[in-house]
Amino acid sequence: MSFTLNRRGFLASTAGFIALHPYSANAATNQAHLRIMETTDLHVHVFPYDYYADRPSDTVGLARTASHIKAIRDEASNSLLIDNGDFLQGNPMGDYIAYERGMKDGDVHPVIAAMNTLGFDASTLGNHEFNYGLDFLMKSLAGANFPVVNANVALELGSDPTKDKTLIPPYVILDHTVIDGAGNTHPIKVGLIGFVPPQVMNWDRQHLEGKVQARDIIETAKAYLPLMKEQGADIIVALSHSGIGAADASDGMENASVPLAGLEGVDAILTGHSHLVFPSPGYADFAGADIDAGTLMGTPATMGGFWGSHMGLIDLLIEKDGNAWRVVSAESEARPISQRNEDRSVTALVEDDAEVIASVQQEHDETLTYVRRAVGKTDAPLHSYFALVADDPSVQIVSIAQIWYIEQMMKGTEHEGLPILSAAAPFKAGGRGGPEYYTDVPEGDVAIKNVSDLYLYPNTARAVRVTGQQVKDWLERSAGMFNQVEAGAQDVVLLNPEFPSYNFDIIDGVNYQVDLSQPSKYDPSTGDVLNADANRIVNLTHNGEPLDMAAEFIIATNNYRAGGGGNFPGATEETTVFEGPDTNRDVIVRYIVEKGTISPRADNNWSFAPLEGTTVLFDTGPAASAYLDQVNLDIEPAGDGPDGFARYRIAL
Repeated sequence: MSFTLNRRGFLASTAGFIALHPYSANAATNQAHLRIMETTDLHVHVFPYDYYADRPSDTVGLARTASHIKAIRDEASNSLLIDNGDFLQGNPMGDYIAYERGMKDGDVHPVIAAMNTLGFDASTLGNHEFNYGLDFLMKSLAGANFPVVNANVALELGSDPTKDKTLIPPYVILDHTVIDGAGNTHPIKVGLIGFVPPQVMNWDRQHLEGKVQARDIIETAKAYLPLMKEQGADIIVALSHSGIGAADASDGMENASVPLAGLEGVDAILTGHSHLVFPSPGYADFAGADIDAGTLMGTPATMGGFWGSHMGLIDLLIEKDGNAWRVVSAESEARPISQRNEDRSVTALVEDDAEVIASVQQEHDETLTYVRRAVGKTDAPLHSYFALVADDPSVQIVSIAQIWYIEQMMKGTEHEGLPILSAAAPFKAGGRGGPEYYTDVPEGDVAIKNVSDLYLYPNTARAVRVTGQQVKDWLERSAGMFNQVEAGAQDVVLLNPEFPSYNFDIIDGVNYQVDLSQPSKYDPSTGDVLNADANRIVNLTHNGEPLDMAAEFIIATNNYRAGGGGNFPGATEETTVFEGPDTNRDVIVRYIVEKGTISPRADNNWSFAPLEGTTVLFDTGPAASAYLDQVNLDIEPAGDGPDGFARYRIAL
C-alpha cells in the first residue's frame, strides 16, 4: 500500500531498498525479482507546474515521478517502465501543441520527448489520446522510442478480435532479461496488451465515426490472451486504461479492470482512467479488490494516481518451472511524489529530474507565453468554490457563451425560434483534485490560461433538442450529486464523493430548486433509474411559468454530454441537432473578445428547497473564505475538513 513520510525519511528508506526487499534477498537460483513501474493519466504534466494558476506545483509532474523511477532502476536491474494512457491531452501545454504549434511530420510531442528521455518500455492509449483527432495522434505516436499498444480500437473489424485491423498494434511481446537469485541471467518474454473504454466512440465521435470502431474490453482480452501465450509470452501484463468498478463483466463496460484482472492469462494489471490510487483505503469495499494484498481478483494490480502524482509499482517474484515462468508472489504499492500536511501545506518527497526538465524546457516556456495572452477583461471575479452548492459565476459565463453561440447556429434552421437553454458543469471543484483545485480568476485581464481554467477539456460545442420532461430528468440526473437529507437532520454531509463534478450540470434558462429530502431518481454512478417516483427537482419554471413537459427546447452542451457521456436523459446522438466545429473553449474566447469586458454574475436560477431546522456540511478550498459574502446561502465556517479542505455549514 502507499504510505507517506517526510522527504528525509523517504529518501533514506529507498536508499537501500533492494537489499532489504525479500524478493531480491531471498530469490532462489530459479527465481527472479521483476519490478513493473507504472505512470498513468499524465495528461501532459511533465513540469511540476500548474499552468492554470501560473505557478509551480509540488503535487504534479513526470519530472518528479522520474526520481522514483530512477531510484527503482538503481535498486534493481529487473525492471520495466510502462505508461497506462491519457498522456497527450489535459493541460495548456497539450492545447498549445495541438492548436497553436501543431504537429508536423518528424516533430516530437513534448510529453513523448520526456517519456523517451526516461526510457519507457511501452505505453497504451487512453481515451483522451483521441481528443485532437487521429492525424494528430498518429503523428505524436511516431516520435515514441517505445511501442504503444491497444487491442480494442480497430480500423476494420474481423470475424473475431484477433482478425481485426487495429489502429495500432494490439500487443507487444518484449524480449527481456532477468537476473535470478544466484546471479544468472535468463531471457523472458513479457507480453503487454492495452485497452481503452469503448465509450471513446461516443466521447470523440466527431473524430472517430466512420474511421475506427471499438470493441468490448473483456471480449477482446479473451480472444488475444491465448494467442499471446501461443506466441511465447511468459508473463502477460494488461495495460487497462479503465477504472476499478464492478466485479462482474457487462457488455461495453467503461471500468472493466476487475473482471479483466480475473481472466486466465493475466499475470499483472495496470489500471487508470479514474484518477485514483490503488492500493488505497478507498477501494476497501470493492468486490474483487484486496487492498492489503494489492490485488484485483487475486491478480497484482496498481493505479498510480494522475498527473504524475504517484508511481505505481508491482513487485513480482517469478519462478522458472521447466521452460515456463510463473508468478510465485507479488506486492503492489503507489509511491507519492508529495504529501499533504496537517496545516494544509504540501511537502515534496522527491526532487525534479534535470534530464526530464531539459527535454521540454522550450515547450514549457512557449506554453507560458501562450497561456498568459490576454483576450479580454472581467469586471467581477470568476471562481468555483461554491459551484456545487449555489449558482456560480464560473459556470454562468460558460452558459452565457454557449447560448450566445448556439443562438447564432440555430438561425435559418428548422430549430430557430425554440427556447435555448444551456447545460454547463464546474470542472474544477475540489474533490479528487484537492483543496487548491478550483477556478479562481481575479477581476481584470482574462487570459487564455483563465479560459482553459474555466473549461478544462477540448470538447466541441453541440446542441440537442429535448422536451420539458427531458429537461427535468436531465436535472434529476445532475442532482445525484447530493446525498439524501432527512428534514430536521443536523450536519449531514451534503455531497456524494463518488459523483464527479463534471456531471453536475446546471441548466440556465430555467429556474428550479432541489429537494434534498427526496432520494435520487438515478443511480449516481451509472445513471440508471433507481427511484422512478422520486422528484428532487421542484418549482421548475420557464419564463416565470411552470415548465411545460411537452414543450420543446434546445440545450447547448458539448460532445461528451450529447454523445451519451454520463447517461443523461435527452442527451443522445438521436436528439443532437447541431455538431459544432468549434471547441467550447474557443466559443468562450470568442464571446469574451466580442464583448471586451464581461460581467459574470450568478443569476441564482437554482437553489435548495427549504428544509426547516436542517443543516448540511460542505467542504471547499480554504481560499473560498474571500468570497463568502457573495454566496446566496445561509452559510458559516465549520472548522477544517479532511485533506486540507475547509468545512462550511449550510442551513437549509
